[in-house]
Formats: sequence, C-alpha cells, structure tokens
Amino acid sequence: MLDFNKIVHKMWTKWWKIVFKEDIFEIMDPEKKAVYSDKLDKYVYKLRSMWIIINLKAWVYIVPDKEDLLLNKIDLIDKYYLKLLKKYIIYHVWANYYISWRKSLEFHMKNSEIPDKIFIMNRDLNKKIKVWNLEIIFKTISWKDIYWKKINLFQKFSDFSIVKKIDNLEFKLSWLELSLVESALVNDIELWVPVELLSKTIKKYSKVMNTDVFYTIWKFKFIMSFNRLKELTKPIDDELYRVFLDVIKKNGGLFIGEGLRGI
Repeated sequence: MLDFNKIVHKMWTKWWKIVFKEDIFEIMDPEKKAVYSDKLDKYVYKLRSMWIIINLKAWVYIVPDKEDLLLNKIDLIDKYYLKLLKKYIIYHVWANYYISWRKSLEFHMKNSEIPDKIFIMNRDLNKKIKVWNLEIIFKTISWKDIYWKKINLFQKFSDFSIVKKIDNLEFKLSWLELSLVESALVNDIELWVPVELLSKTIKKYSKVMNTDVFYTIWKFKFIMSFNRLKELTKPIDDELYRVFLDVIKKNGGLFIGEGLRGI
C-alpha cells in the first residue's frame, strides 16, 4: 500500500517548487501509474487540504514555503513565473527552443518584468498556454521560398540564440540583433511596435551589434522591420542606419512608407 507520508516527504524535498500532474504520478510510483490513477484525485485533494501543494491551474501546483501561504494566486504566479516558464519549456520542447520577439529584447536590456505574452520559438509545436491572464505561446516559424515551398526556419534561427542566466535560471534567447528585428515586426494584432524599447536598445548597443546577422536574415519576412529600424536609427547612429539602408536595397529597395507605418 502506498505510504502517504512518503509522498508528503518527497513533495517537501521538491527543490523546483512547480509540480505537474505527471510529477505526482512519478512521486507515487512511475511503474504503477495504472494502479494509482484512480486514486490520484484523492491524494491531490488531501495534499491540497494539508497545504502541501497549492493549485495554480488545472494539474499545476506549487509546493509552498511559509511565505507562500500568505500570497494570493496572482502574487504566487509573479513569484514563480520564471520557474513555471522553464518547467513548461522543458516539458514541451526540452532544449529545442529560444525565446524571441519583445521579451527576448527586454531580457537583453535587463528587464525581467513578467510579460502578458511570451513567445517560445521551436521546431514543431504551436500551442498557447494560459496562466490566469498571462500567455505562454509556443510557436513555429516558417518561410516560403521563390517556389512557394514552406521551409521551417527554426534550425536557421536557433543558430542565432544564446543562453543567458535570468534570476539564476538559464534560458535560450534569440541574439540581440535578431531580437531587435523581431521586435520591430508586429506579430500579434494586440501588440504594438515597442518604439521606446527599440530606440533604447539601439542607443545602448548600436556600436557592438553584429551586423552580419542583419544581412543573413533580411529575406525572411522582415522588410517592414528593417524599414522601421532604419527610421528609428537615423537620428541615433548613422553607421547602423546605413546598414539598414543597405539591407533594404539588397532586398529590392522596397521602402515601405519609409518605415513609419505602425510607429
């Protein structure tokens, strides 16, 4: 017979703090999932009633410390957001991902504020996970060549990713240069172009950017991004401005509204 006290002890020693339904099965006995499956709800109810775990959403729990027992669920999500994010990433795509778009750029700019939406680029999975009012979006990226053949770009773009430590957790981010270009593209109708963030990034890093990245990715749906970046860079850094100008010319010289649309 399964010893409930052993389950409690294992829960208290869970250093990661975030627990999924599958983790509880593993704690009980991974070789007897079929036997224990009908008892899982009972054990979860008992664990919750004893405050060994706190429910965040369906089959997602926190193993709380004393301080956590005083927090509401919103504050708990704030406290454990990065661990929860890492847990979902490992569960769904393991190490085959990178964080992209605006949040990646914010991480580069040392801003770890919790985003309403975060995009996890990967090879195969398109999935949206809602945690209260926050969204973790797993997204594939593709491109059609001149023959309209659909090409998965994950491998190409994952070469432009870097591992960074954020609050003692390691995450893969798109390179600063790719993050900049991605963030200048409106990929969601609810998100606007973060002009202030783009301008601050250009002012801070324009002299150390690897401009070869821009010449490598220019053909992959980013013409509007380069137009916007050209306009934003013009009063800040003439050398980088001319790089963006040259990239646009190599893309056929398509100057879309001088890059001002959406700014």
